[in-house]
Amino acid sequence: MPTTQRQKDYQVSEVENSSGVAESGSPSEPKTDRPPGYAATMLLLINSTNRQMAGFTIATVGWILTTTSTGLVEWRVWYMNNSSLSPSGLVCVGMWKVCIYQYITNFNRATLCHRYTYHDTYLPLDIRISQNLLLVATILGLLGRAAIIFALRNVYMGIHQDATFNPFIVSGILNVVAGVCISITVVWNFYSVINEEGITFPPSLYIPFKPDSQEIGSALLVACLAAFMMLLSGLLFLSYKHPMARQIHPETSEM
Repeated sequence: MPTTQRQKDYQVSEVENSSGVAESGSPSEPKTDRPPGYAATMLLLINSTNRQMAGFTIATVGWILTTTSTGLVEWRVWYMNNSSLSPSGLVCVGMWKVCIYQYITNFNRATLCHRYTYHDTYLPLDIRISQNLLLVATILGLLGRAAIIFALRNVYMGIHQDATFNPFIVSGILNVVAGVCISITVVWNFYSVINEEGITFPPSLYIPFKPDSQEIGSALLVACLAAFMMLLSGLLFLSYKHPMARQIHPETSEM
């Protein structure tokens, strides 16, 4: 009975193969080389990247507000009554120019703007320093945006070494310094308005040394918001921690 013996051997081999598959696990489950906590690490990476994207958006808006406030003329608003030295009107003193609005009728007004130069020695110290501070803040904000774009590009390309970590820190430092520069300008200008400090403009402009009254303008409010957003974005970037440093390891229990 050779045929019967071969059938028995074939059935035995099938049983052994099936038991081997059952012991080794289902063949439909692919084996992966992912380390423990891989899913948690990826979740941390996504959350951290979203937070940095929010910081990038805040920094971009803050930088736009910084450049806008630099060009605005309404840092100080002077009100002048009609006198023998100057006609009644409104004077807006900015960081780079002064504009005079003289009321001719109830509906018409004449406007004259005078742009400053670095050779104008009549400008007070606070305006001259504020000019440089705003320029520094604009440049630092631009460099900070470039650094964060480079860092986010590395993250999305999967480059998670120190080369990704450093640009976040660099961008955070640049944005914080830019925010500090804007804050100094805002505080100094506010102090000058509160103390009603005057400016010796050229006689050709017919602007008195001090107005009858003065107040802070809209440019200072824009600069306040810009300083807040630059500082906030800088702190977000400085708080960045790479998810691999916070990888969650599963707890092992002793048998």
